[in-house]
Amino acid sequence: MRFQLLGPLALADGPDTVVLQSSKPANLLAALLLHANSPVSAEYLQRAIWGEEQPATARAALQTCVLRLRRLFSKHGVTTAIDAVPGGYRITAAPSTLDLLGFRDRVRRAAGLDRDPEAELCALRDALSLWQGALLANVRSVVLHRDEVPRLAEERLRAVERVCDLLLGLGRCGEALVDLWTATRVHPGHERFHEQLIEALYRSGRQSQALAEYRRVKGFLLEELGVDPSPSLRRLELAVLRGEDLGPAGPAAPRVIRGETAALPAARPITVPDAAPSTVSAVTPSTVSDAASAPAQGAASATGPGAATGTAQGVSPVTAQGASPVTPQAASGVVAPAPTPVLPQGGPPVPAQGGPPAPAQGAAPAPAPAAGTTFAPVAAPRIEPVPAVPHFTGRAAEAAALTARLTAPPPPGPEDHRPLTVLVSGAPGIGKSALAQHAARLARDAFPAGQLLVRMTRADGEPRPADEVVADVAAALGAAGDGRALLILDDVVDADQVRPLLTLRGEAGAGPGPAVVVTSRMGLGGLIATHGGWVQRLTTFTEAESYALLLTALGAERVEAEPRAAHRLAAACGHFPAALRILTARLLTRPGLRLADAADWLGDDPLARLTLTDSPDHSVSGLFDRALGRLDPRLSEAFTHLAQGPPTLLDDRGPDDEGPVPEAVREQLADAGLLEDGPPGPYRIHDLLRAHVRRTARIRDRRTEKV
Repeated sequence: MRFQLLGPLALADGPDTVVLQSSKPANLLAALLLHANSPVSAEYLQRAIWGEEQPATARAALQTCVLRLRRLFSKHGVTTAIDAVPGGYRITAAPSTLDLLGFRDRVRRAAGLDRDPEAELCALRDALSLWQGALLANVRSVVLHRDEVPRLAEERLRAVERVCDLLLGLGRCGEALVDLWTATRVHPGHERFHEQLIEALYRSGRQSQALAEYRRVKGFLLEELGVDPSPSLRRLELAVLRGEDLGPAGPAAPRVIRGETAALPAARPITVPDAAPSTVSAVTPSTVSDAASAPAQGAASATGPGAATGTAQGVSPVTAQGASPVTPQAASGVVAPAPTPVLPQGGPPVPAQGGPPAPAQGAAPAPAPAAGTTFAPVAAPRIEPVPAVPHFTGRAAEAAALTARLTAPPPPGPEDHRPLTVLVSGAPGIGKSALAQHAARLARDAFPAGQLLVRMTRADGEPRPADEVVADVAAALGAAGDGRALLILDDVVDADQVRPLLTLRGEAGAGPGPAVVVTSRMGLGGLIATHGGWVQRLTTFTEAESYALLLTALGAERVEAEPRAAHRLAAACGHFPAALRILTARLLTRPGLRLADAADWLGDDPLARLTLTDSPDHSVSGLFDRALGRLDPRLSEAFTHLAQGPPTLLDDRGPDDEGPVPEAVREQLADAGLLEDGPPGPYRIHDLLRAHVRRTARIRDRRTEKV
């Protein structure tokens, strides 16, 4: 049982949480927990419960509140005791039983990692993940909100400052922007956040937006507070106006330990040798869905559209199931410099597009520091070359079939002007993008004009307009060399996005147009019916493929020492590629953990543990949430009903008391990749997906406890 203070006051036991209703005992519990392991005077507790004006019976009423809390603890099996001490009370807690102490402990441990920015960043992200919303939102104590909440909020802000400084020092400006946009809007008077935001924008090649942000904060400070921006903000504005090189990231923010601050050395920038100006792609939340990569020790890193892995403590990732690995910079969408990406196979440069760069899907990353740390603003391309996929694991038959299809000569006759179309479909997280990339690289000799990866959705999952994509692709193909090109249209939402791209032709309409590989969670049967093509539907890994993934990611020595435990881990992940990737990433950060112990640990709560704590977007639950969020609300409701009910709901006859869910509904859900082919029956739901839906419903309907 754990106490939660960093959000609504609650008691948590595994996935089950009891949020306490606003009451005087809740005020008392919050006051005790805020000073856990220390005696708290009765006078302070009375003020925390009733405010400055207390009733005459406050001392006796305090004892009644203590009694009610002890009864609540007994009811929920809480072993923590509220001890009476001279002049007051004391509650005992540890980092494992109180999130506030856990946060401070993790921040303290991060303080010892200042020589390893990646490890420090991971530790701070882990600490910040404990915050669950507005502080003590259900505690109505004027004294606590006046005296305690601001102090705790400041601890969090200092940790966020440090995280953003580390990200800037590592060249991961795109990832820093995600945090800073929120921080500057929630805390408009916090100048340090504005300074970091302006710096991140400028280092990302967004000079005009950086200047606009400076003007916005300057106006706010003058209108609301009647003061000018700080000298450091004014110096930064001047540097941006002049287009100056900012040099390494600025001095580090102080680190917080139990509310105290200590100066720290600045985060060191990551530099990239001038001799390797390779193109590296951005990583966005939606790419997690089709990646099945896993970090591996000593692996070289590159990025790809199907990869989004959370590296920790400097571990370089290795892909599994074909997803590309990511560098520490690329994990945020900020990568090595490549202002003019060059297509493999001698293709033309991809034209740069205006507008903000990654994290939106289809947008390429902003530049990270190169040797010499030059920060010239560079426009970012939206279309990128198809990167190589090293250490591809599994899908051997599918890769061979797709490669053969791409390299086969087009049929003779008038139809040879129609693009070859291949659809790779399947559930979210099944590895569609990875397979498409891998096959494209195997077939690269058949496409001398180059291969382009085109992202079809933005970071929020919204589809990119077809006319926008057509314009980008036409510009890229117009600059292409002789011969045929290959397009990978990644994460297509519906057929209307694709149809205009299937009418593109070679120069002056001569010869066949580019070959097209479409990856989509949807079946897109209507597209195949009207335009032809070949379909490759992906399912989960076989047991042998899952074991091979673990061997590749964790190393043969570790896996072969405990083969039975490795098979248990694969089974606990349901042989689901994305789940296996996340699991191996976590295990690589714990090299001393035995696989048998890891299998027990994972089996206790697989959904909660199949997530990367430093990157919450990289989780099985998040992946499923984004997939369900794309559904029509009526389909989503039907799927929730199916997942919560017995498996017989998926049968053609259904249970006696309910009957079947209409076949049309089941077909639509199967088309969306949420239902798999049987047996048993014609359809089934993956165990992890079913568990996620049930858990989400349980959390949504959780009880509100009155004390």
